[in-house]
Amino acid sequence: MLRLHREGRFILITVALLLIAANATLFVLTWGENSLIFSWVFLGVSIILYGFLLNFFRNPKRSFTYDPDAVIAPCDGKIVAIERVFEPIYFQKEMQQVSIFMSPLNVHVNWCPVSGKVVYSRYYAGKYLIAWHPKSSVENEHTFFVFENGKGKIACKQIAGILARRIKYYIRPSDMVRQGQELGFIKFGSRVDLLLPLDYQICVNLGSRTQGGKTIIARVPS
Repeated sequence: MLRLHREGRFILITVALLLIAANATLFVLTWGENSLIFSWVFLGVSIILYGFLLNFFRNPKRSFTYDPDAVIAPCDGKIVAIERVFEPIYFQKEMQQVSIFMSPLNVHVNWCPVSGKVVYSRYYAGKYLIAWHPKSSVENEHTFFVFENGKGKIACKQIAGILARRIKYYIRPSDMVRQGQELGFIKFGSRVDLLLPLDYQICVNLGSRTQGGKTIIARVPS
């Protein structure tokens, strides 16, 4: 059975009602006319559109990876950047950045990459550059979370894209979170960045596919 995320309920109900009304009206207006074919075409397009929405808001059950010595992927997607960057907001030093791009076909739930305490949280309004644009990490609308546990501190950023205009997040400063706990949801294509200390061992490569809550992104040094 298809399991849907709560963020999609209002949109799915609203779109369903609009499509039903539009299709019913079109069939009534064209019934018995030569233009009835357009009603069938519109119905087909409506079914495809609604199928896309159902697929986008799916929230499949999955088994999560729990490893206190690992950083787990916060989302499904593709690794589009692994690089050193200077983080000026919280750490104020060089960090390893791992960026994951989520296409509209990916599951768009976000999960906490580690267990620990949320020691910093901030929302930034911004632009809507294409999610894989190099400046999107800084200039786009995004959230910024820092997690701390006995292994150290890491950051996770939810970044809006050219289509993603709605970032939802469920954690706040001082919250104690567990690895695999829902962090939030980004609607319609987006990106998530991880900022890790330089001594963390990266376990993925450019182009690697990730499964949120399952794929190990990096390991903490022993």
